[in-house]
Amino acid sequence: MNDAAITFGPALVAVLVLLAVAGAAVVQAGGLGRGQAVLVAAGRAVAQLALVSFVITAVLRSAPLTGLFVLLMFGIAAVTSARRAGPLANLPWTALAIAAGVAPVLALVLGAGVVPPKPIAVVPIAGIVIGGAMTATSQAARRALDELKARHGEYEAALALGFLPRPAALEICRPSAGHALIPALDQTRTVGLVTLPGAYVGVLLGGAGPIEAGLTQVLVLIGLLAAEAVSILVTVQLVAAGKLSRAA
Repeated sequence: MNDAAITFGPALVAVLVLLAVAGAAVVQAGGLGRGQAVLVAAGRAVAQLALVSFVITAVLRSAPLTGLFVLLMFGIAAVTSARRAGPLANLPWTALAIAAGVAPVLALVLGAGVVPPKPIAVVPIAGIVIGGAMTATSQAARRALDELKARHGEYEAALALGFLPRPAALEICRPSAGHALIPALDQTRTVGLVTLPGAYVGVLLGGAGPIEAGLTQVLVLIGLLAAEAVSILVTVQLVAAGKLSRAA
């Protein structure tokens, strides 16, 4: 067993409970939302990761099961983004936006042989890229839709000046939606100086050296930037075209 690995025990359980309760208390007392949401999210994380830990053992032994597992992750990501944006009717469009960012990145890193086509390598890389594209799509859609609603008068003014609906919507929502890329940009700019992200720590805990961990993390961060940029672009275009909306 790797001496650097985090092991299960009473101390870990106590720390997890304390952190979840503290987070919920701060959210509730600070008027930031419902503290219960933090507890539910923490509970779901524990349950889901426990289930995945059992499932992943079988998945990593089979290439077809690996493919199905990646598709499952993608499907859940698309549903999550659709619900964040509005009604579930947005699902085909959030799926398109996420796929537009994820597919080229995975095709490139696998096709170039940078990531070996083995389940144990494909699953975590795919999960990270899909998760980043999901978050970017959700944030871009919400920002763009909120901006169009708040500045509807400006949108109508643009139409009165002769703009077509789609270009007019883009003028209003594109700058705001572009802010969805800021977290990925900040994480990439400050990596190693402010944080040591998950891929780096995970590779280190797996027994690899710092150089290998650094190379893996750079690949993940730049891949995320590319995937999220494409997903945000596609999301903005879909909002401007009226495909993604708050209406059912």
